[in-house]
Amino acid sequence: MSIQIESFGERARLFTLENSSGTRLVLTDIGASAVSLVWRGTDILLGWEDPDRYFNGEGCHGATIGRVANRVADSRFVLNGKTYELVRNDGKNNLHSGPYGYHRRLWQTAETLADRVVFFMDSPDGDQGYPGRLRLWAGYTLTEDDRVVLDCRAEADADTPVNIVNHAYFNLNGQGSGDILGHRLKIYADTFTPSTADLIPEGDIRPVEGTPFDFRAGHAIGEAINDSDPRLISAHGYDLNFPVPGEGLRPAAELTGDISGIRLTVMTDLPAVQLYTGNFLSGEKGKGGAVYPRHSGVCLETQRFPNALNEPRFPSMILRAGETLSSRTVWALSRAE
Repeated sequence: MSIQIESFGERARLFTLENSSGTRLVLTDIGASAVSLVWRGTDILLGWEDPDRYFNGEGCHGATIGRVANRVADSRFVLNGKTYELVRNDGKNNLHSGPYGYHRRLWQTAETLADRVVFFMDSPDGDQGYPGRLRLWAGYTLTEDDRVVLDCRAEADADTPVNIVNHAYFNLNGQGSGDILGHRLKIYADTFTPSTADLIPEGDIRPVEGTPFDFRAGHAIGEAINDSDPRLISAHGYDLNFPVPGEGLRPAAELTGDISGIRLTVMTDLPAVQLYTGNFLSGEKGKGGAVYPRHSGVCLETQRFPNALNEPRFPSMILRAGETLSSRTVWALSRAE
């Protein structure tokens, strides 16, 4: 196992981890982001070569999102009897905590080892409209058996909501190789949380059976993506939260490239996974001159339930003062049998 560190523009750095079989993970301290993941010669992550795109671009490629990922309805929430107002950057709603979220900031480097990099964010009280100082560590470990382990740890000095998400876009046929509609996807979920036209969960949890959101047996992403279900129409594809049954580290999803045969198994100890099929990618230029149109990458974002701040039926995402919140997600790479 080895690590190489180099400059990435004037302010940032790239960290390249490589194991003995040649699997290579490239990270940057901008947004604590995963820039590249190369397995058997194929780079399966969408990303940018220009550091300015990580600071200012859309899409949040490979980034660590916080303080609260996904959407908050009406850009407000009530905590301990006080109403907090957030920036409206997605219609009337708040998305990924606003225009200057953690994904567009330069993180500190807390630890650098041959197989592991840990980034640190010190978020002050009132940052993005959220209460309390939050101290956040986001770590990536590359193992010899071709797993990427994402560890997150958060501490706060006041009660505050926390939903930290990694926003990696995967294309297992190779970034820039076309769309992911032929990828086979299995999601280990019997239910989903239906959303409104502006992609806010309605608050209930419904069975996937008999809907275009049933991925339990596994099928091509594009098989039902053009279904007449209004949730698919309003989102231009899949953009939904799936509760993952059970506790502890367990399988959440399995994705297989239809051309490459590369298989990605996502495991997590978080309560849910968001399926997002790159519906708002719009042809921006990525690594190596690749172009990323709609559906050229798919996100499998392990998370707490979106809009849980305003939905009492969902599990809470509140980190209490003085407590520690930890989570782990694993990306395991293999060849489909």
